[in-house]
Amino acid sequence: MKTSTRRGIAFAVAAVSITALAGCSGGGGGAAPSTEGESIELTAFDYYTDEPSHSTMGDRLSDCAAEVNATIDHQSVPYPQYNPKVLQMVSTKTMPDLLMINNPDLPQFAATGALRDLEKLDVDTDQFLESVLEVGKYEDKLYGLAPNVNSLVLFYNKTMLAEAGVEVPTTWEELGAAAAALTQGDRYGFTYSASTGTEGTWTFIPFLWSNGGSQLELDAPEAVEALTFYTDLALDGYVSKSVVNWSQADAKDQFASGKAAMMINGPWQIPALNDTEGLDWGSATIPVPEAGDTPIAPLGGELWTVPASDADREARSASVVACLNSEDKQLETALTNNTVPSNKAAAEELVAQQPEMASIVETVTTAYPLTGDSGLQWNDVNMALSAAIQAVISGQADAQTALEAAQAEVQG
Repeated sequence: MKTSTRRGIAFAVAAVSITALAGCSGGGGGAAPSTEGESIELTAFDYYTDEPSHSTMGDRLSDCAAEVNATIDHQSVPYPQYNPKVLQMVSTKTMPDLLMINNPDLPQFAATGALRDLEKLDVDTDQFLESVLEVGKYEDKLYGLAPNVNSLVLFYNKTMLAEAGVEVPTTWEELGAAAAALTQGDRYGFTYSASTGTEGTWTFIPFLWSNGGSQLELDAPEAVEALTFYTDLALDGYVSKSVVNWSQADAKDQFASGKAAMMINGPWQIPALNDTEGLDWGSATIPVPEAGDTPIAPLGGELWTVPASDADREARSASVVACLNSEDKQLETALTNNTVPSNKAAAEELVAQQPEMASIVETVTTAYPLTGDSGLQWNDVNMALSAAIQAVISGQADAQTALEAAQAEVQG
């Protein structure tokens, strides 16, 4: 599946194996907290409106703030209203002391100049996975740290693969053959989300990036080849064409109910899979174009940032961010929420305690920020690429035509 002009991703990704994480030392991962000065109240802003997420985060923030002689005013706003609210605060210069950001949204907030470079605030990041540090950067400055992250992997039904005599696929050719062999009766061999918007586009992005494609060159051969392979699985009948209406949760439901033998999804589905009676599942990194290629998937997760204020508030806020990113807190969250710690040693310990997370951790080590090659143009890319995926699966256009139209939209 490799094109003759295969360039590789424009960004460099260092492949780090799970075993390479062994032996990494632990560490708090942040600036040394200070208790000097009088007690102050710090304001923290996030979109964790649901319980127990709101209370749990509030407790963690309060515990970390206490270490720098501060209290926390924790405010949560529903995600649909979150970004407009933050942009309003930027314009009125009423930013909180601590701001949580969904990582694809970092570029638009960092570009305003409202956030502080965490490295200049002496936040120690020596023990962080490089892939995680990249997701918090804008124009080579570190504005956010993600205590825990996630990505996408291939989930498969062990029983179905064994009965069909199919090995877990590692390449596109093997994935296509497995999907064909596993498609029987009303069961599809494979499924994914191709719904309108981010869920559909970021499910496809691993195929684009692993083939050397770019979000800003959607009509390039690498992108056309990736979309052709991806959508042919549906056009050939191995993936339901209904995926254009399915969210990642819908794809999980199809897999869990036995109507699909494999799927692309994230670790947030693991609790539901474990609760499904009789389901024996496994996971692996997403198949790549050819053996030896590096899987490159988008990295998900929220970032904690420090908006600009006065020196004392910034220093204490930076210490809170460092505390939230400490190794023990990262591991605690990961074990509870099926996420991956950003700290190398904590990530290795997660695999030791939860072996089913091994493929997720391996994927995270070579993952890349969702907006890493599109930056401020992500929203345009998201809409245009989503429309292209749907157009091909629904038979309205071939991959070349659909992506030429998408590229024209991105270029404006």
